[in-house]
Amino acid sequence: MKIIIADDHFIVRKGLINIIKETYSFAKITEAPDATELVKHLMKSSFDIVITDLSMPGQSGIEIVKQIKEIAPQTPLLVLSTYPPEQFAVRAIKSGASGYLNKESSFSELVNAIDTLLNSKKYITPEVATLLADAYSGDIKGKEHESLSDREFEVLKLISQGKTVTEVAEYLSLSTNTISTYRARILEKLNLHSTTDIIKYALEKGIA
Repeated sequence: MKIIIADDHFIVRKGLINIIKETYSFAKITEAPDATELVKHLMKSSFDIVITDLSMPGQSGIEIVKQIKEIAPQTPLLVLSTYPPEQFAVRAIKSGASGYLNKESSFSELVNAIDTLLNSKKYITPEVATLLADAYSGDIKGKEHESLSDREFEVLKLISQGKTVTEVAEYLSLSTNTISTYRARILEKLNLHSTTDIIKYALEKGIA
């Protein structure tokens, strides 16, 4: 069995390898410290499972999921993120992920998720199932940010963390003009008027 783990934190990768090896001692595990290396490996080799973080240098957020699915559409993808499910789980699943776990999940839950993916099934926790049901019902009252595109939502989160347009552009490897356009769309869609309003909104909704 071949598994690739993508995370920009060395300790996290080694911890995941140790956990996986306890159950799947025969597994061959490849490491990637960022999205660029992950893509290189996926283009050269096939894997049984991809486990990736969402927040890494080079490329970040749901764009990682989309790129992985373009390169390896049949490979099960498990997102393991610091972001709580209500922030990115629905977007990740809609973009092709086979499962979504928070990094605070138990070891046994991670192993259970891997088992499920190996059996060609999606790993959907009860919490994520509820979020998906709400999303597909079309009820976004009180969650106007659900109307944002994946990239707009990511820019919203970065701005809410206090990053300037220039800093967001550097982080996402995009131009400042592009980020300014995303910011303008966010303000329009959420009926906000300033960066301060964006930060307040994110704090109120628990997505900062």
